[in-house]
Amino acid sequence: MFTGIVEEIGTVKSIKRGAKSITLEISASKVLEGTEVGDSICTNGVCLTATTVAPSSFTADVMPQTMRMTSFSLLKPGSKVNLERALTLQSRLGGHIVSGHIDGTGRVIKRQQDDTALWLWIEAPAHIMRYIIDKGSITIQGVSLTVAKAPSMQERAGGESTFAVSLIPHTQGATTLHTAKVGDTVNLENDVIAKYVENFVRNGVSAYETQTKTEAFYRDFMLK
Repeated sequence: MFTGIVEEIGTVKSIKRGAKSITLEISASKVLEGTEVGDSICTNGVCLTATTVAPSSFTADVMPQTMRMTSFSLLKPGSKVNLERALTLQSRLGGHIVSGHIDGTGRVIKRQQDDTALWLWIEAPAHIMRYIIDKGSITIQGVSLTVAKAPSMQERAGGESTFAVSLIPHTQGATTLHTAKVGDTVNLENDVIAKYVENFVRNGVSAYETQTKTEAFYRDFMLK
C-alpha cells in the first residue's frame, strides 16, 4: 500500500526488453533508504518489487500484464518517474490509500495555467470514469490528487469521458506531472474503497457479509 505522496523523481537508467516484459533499472536516492530486495516501490503509480538494490539504483521486473495495463511500454532510458516507498504504520497518510494496481490509462487532452495552479484534463475509459466524482480521489502517475471537475450525470449520459485535476505549485515541483503534455498517456488508479463498496452493493451481499469483508480488508491493510 502507498499514499500517493511522491518521495522523489527517479530516472530510468536502462531497460532490458523481453518478448512481452521488461526489466527496469532506475536511478534514485531517497527511496533506497532502508529498502531491501523484495520491498515494494511505487513507480509512476505501479507497485514494483525491487529485485536488486544498489547504492544509487534498483531494478524491477515488469510482467506482460503490467505492460498491457500501463504506460510502461513508452518508457525509455532517461525517462523521469515518480517514486514512493510502501506505506508503514509510522507514516502519515497524507494522500489516500493507493494499491499500486493500475486500473488503466488515460490521455492528457488539455493543460492550462491558472495563476499558480496547473490544470490537467484527462480523457479516460468508461470503466475508470464510473468512479470519478467531484472532490473524490484519483491517482495519476502515482500522485494522489483530488478531482477538481467531474462530468455531471447529464454530461456522462451524453458520453463525456474527461475529468480535471488542479495541481498546486508543490505538486508541480515534486512530481513529473508538470511536464505532462497534451497527448501524453498516464497511469490511472481509482479509489480502492469505491471499488469495494460498488462490489458489495452490486452483488447484493448481506449486512453481515459486508461487515465481515470490510473488517477483513482493513485487517489485511493494517498487517501489510
